Amino acid sequence: MKKSWFCALVFCLMLSFCKAQDGPVIIGYVGGYKGLINVNVSANKLSVINYAFVDIKDNRAWLHREATDTINFRRLNELKKQNPALKVVISIGGWTWSGKFSDAVLTDTSRAAFAASAVDIVRKYDLDGVDIDWEYPGRPGLEGNIYRRDDKQNFTLMFRDLRHALDSIKEQTHKTYLLTTAVGGFATFLDNTEMGKAQQYLNYINLMTYDFGGDVAGHHTNLYNSKLYQTKNYADNAVNAFIAAGVPAGKLVMGLAFYGRVYNVDSIAKRGIGGKILNRDKGRGYSTIRDSLVNKNGYTRYRDRNAKAPYLYNASTRQFITYDDEWSVKKKCRYVLSKKMAGVMFWEYSSDPKEYLLNEVNAILR
Repeated sequence: MKKSWFCALVFCLMLSFCKAQDGPVIIGYVGGYKGLINVNVSANKLSVINYAFVDIKDNRAWLHREATDTINFRRLNELKKQNPALKVVISIGGWTWSGKFSDAVLTDTSRAAFAASAVDIVRKYDLDGVDIDWEYPGRPGLEGNIYRRDDKQNFTLMFRDLRHALDSIKEQTHKTYLLTTAVGGFATFLDNTEMGKAQQYLNYINLMTYDFGGDVAGHHTNLYNSKLYQTKNYADNAVNAFIAAGVPAGKLVMGLAFYGRVYNVDSIAKRGIGGKILNRDKGRGYSTIRDSLVNKNGYTRYRDRNAKAPYLYNASTRQFITYDDEWSVKKKCRYVLSKKMAGVMFWEYSSDPKEYLLNEVNAILR
């Protein structure tokens, strides 16, 4: 009798764990580009960890900080003891290290070598796939980056060759590998890519629906358009544009910002929003924003209910801060469910070490 009761309990616990892994994915970028990872990662709150970043050298994927990268890989893999369903993926590129993609994927030979080098890292360190964060194919990103018209087709061919290379090691490792990409969260990204074709090789397409902005202070990660100032970039617009371009909603992942952008604005602006940006200040992580700035130290919190986006304004210093909070994250997660999207991803774990936003994501999606 006791044995039967124990077996039933074990079965229920296993069933509960399996259910926790179902549903939308939660992808978190963890930064190792500066050295050792300095945050405690809650494995059970994540589906996928994207390790940022792997660099490119001589047209090959390259561990820029190999001494610390290898330690970080080991530590992240150890998290699978807490969550066996967790995937750890290398993210290649990023804003700073995207300048060599165009050369690396220019020819059949270079693409094959690049794909092989990325998969070698995955296999050597027992990881679970590759994420490509090319900012941007066919258009400028960081000043000095190489880009060309051929990037449009080569972007697609790169994913074809990466998928082939990942599939080629499945028989040896008995694992199925993820292939994902982070893409600009704006409709014009589609002008220089073939996302309708590229998506066939990809598991997830992570929309970087943050860092929106221009010369005036506005939301950098709003779900909808604002009526308080003129804007053309917002998450809903990006989602609809990618779907119209042939990307299934079930592969699209909504980007969340775990950090805020800080602008100093002119004195004409009411509540800061829509004001001319005089200069940009150092960004703030959400844990700091919530604990130290929301309705404190001269900052007043406002909510743009049309855009589904919060912001802070300090009338004395004329400082404007745009960010995601629990309220806006909840709106985005419900949007993901209503659109039947794949899930959410966020940049970046160390910006909210108290996990205020990650807890909200789990409360809605799990």
